[in-house]
Amino acid sequence: MRRTPTQVALVTATALTLVACGGGDDKDSQAPSAPSGLSVQAGSALSAHVMWEQAKDNVAVSGYVVYRGKDKVKDVPADTTMVDITDLKPSTAYSFSVRAKDAAGNLSPHSEKKPVTTPAVTAEDKKAPAQPVKLRGKHDGSKGAELTWSAPEKDEGITSYDILQGGSKIHSVGGGETKAKVTGLRPGTSYSFTLQARDAADNTSPASDPVKISTPKGPGDDPDTAPVSFKVERHKNVKDGAYYLDLSWLPPEVDGQVPSYEIHLNGKLTTTLVWGNKPPVGKTTESVFAGKKPGVSYKVKIRAKLPDGEWGSFSPELTMVTGEATP
Repeated sequence: MRRTPTQVALVTATALTLVACGGGDDKDSQAPSAPSGLSVQAGSALSAHVMWEQAKDNVAVSGYVVYRGKDKVKDVPADTTMVDITDLKPSTAYSFSVRAKDAAGNLSPHSEKKPVTTPAVTAEDKKAPAQPVKLRGKHDGSKGAELTWSAPEKDEGITSYDILQGGSKIHSVGGGETKAKVTGLRPGTSYSFTLQARDAADNTSPASDPVKISTPKGPGDDPDTAPVSFKVERHKNVKDGAYYLDLSWLPPEVDGQVPSYEIHLNGKLTTTLVWGNKPPVGKTTESVFAGKKPGVSYKVKIRAKLPDGEWGSFSPELTMVTGEATP
C-alpha cells in the first residue's frame, strides 16, 4: 500500500519534520555483536561519560542499552555511541556496560564492564573552571583527528574536558589529560572543534577558541556521500485528486546509520525526514504532495545527514512533471 505523508505546501520554503517508520525483519533471530571499546570517565561528582564502538548485526543495529551494574539506565539510538549518565552520587564506585539491540528485539551480550568512581564535591562550589587555552589539532589519517591543549592556569578541580564538534559534544576525557583522539570522521572533510572544562560540581567553563581540521582523502576512500539509486515517479490520488511525487533511494555508503534526509524541490528545502532509533534498512520511499494542477514541472534532489552530524552530498537532481497518472 502506498504511504501518503503530511501534505507540504510547495509555494513556501518552510521545512516540515516527518517522523517516518523504519523497517525491521520480524523473523530475524540473530543478535548483534557485543559493543567493544567501552570507556567510562567521571564527568563530575554527579555524572559519568560512557563511550563505546559500534556493534555489528546481520541486518542492522537499531540502538543501544546502557547498564549501571545490573540496572538498565539509558536507551540510545543506533547512531549514538556515547552518553552522559547523570543523577549519580559523589565519591561512589559504579560499573557500566552496554548491549546492542536490533529492530527484531534481539539483544547482544554485555560489553566488557568498566568501573568508575565519582569524585567528591563541595556543595557550595558554583564557580566554573577557566576557559581552556591553546587548543591545537591535526588530522590523524583520513578518518581521525588529534587534539592538544593547555590546562587553565591557577585553576584546580577540573574533573573532565568535553570536546565539541560543531557545537555538539562528541567526546570526554579526564581532567588530568591535555590531549585526545577523535575517530569516526569522514575523509576529505573540514571540521571545527572546541573544548570545555568541567569540575566536580558540574560547573562548565566557556568554550575554548575553535580549531579547524581538514581530513585528507586516503587511498580507497570514497568521497561520494550522496544517496544511491535515487528515483522519482508520480501518481494521482483518486480521493483528493492531487498529484504526488514518489521518491525512492538507498542510503549512502557510509559508516553508521543515517538519522535523517532533506528533500529539496526546485532548489528549496521542502521536507525533512527524521527517524528516531529505527532508521529504515535498505530501500527508503517517500511521497511528496505536488498539487492538483497537471503539467507542472518539479526538480527534485535529496541529501542525507551522515553519522558524524554533517550533511552529505546531494543526489542527482531529477525532473518530474505532474500529469494524468494511474493511481
